[in-house]
Amino acid sequence: MEYEELKNKLKDINLTIKDFSKLSEISYRTCISWSIKGRKVPNWVNPFINFYLESQEYKKYKESMQTIMSGLNK
Repeated sequence: MEYEELKNKLKDINLTIKDFSKLSEISYRTCISWSIKGRKVPNWVNPFINFYLESQEYKKYKESMQTIMSGLNK
């Protein structure tokens, strides 16, 4: 993945490079260094983003199930 692809993918999910840096616990400087011509974004980044998205979907599902369950317990 190229750096521009990463930026666009993050933009689509409302994250910045700085957000990604914090989320992945990779220094911001390292993330920015992927923008240097000829450097590629590491292979682990795309699966990391995919797992992040899945976890966000699960979180929403869990919250909605809790709302449903609390309504049934009344």
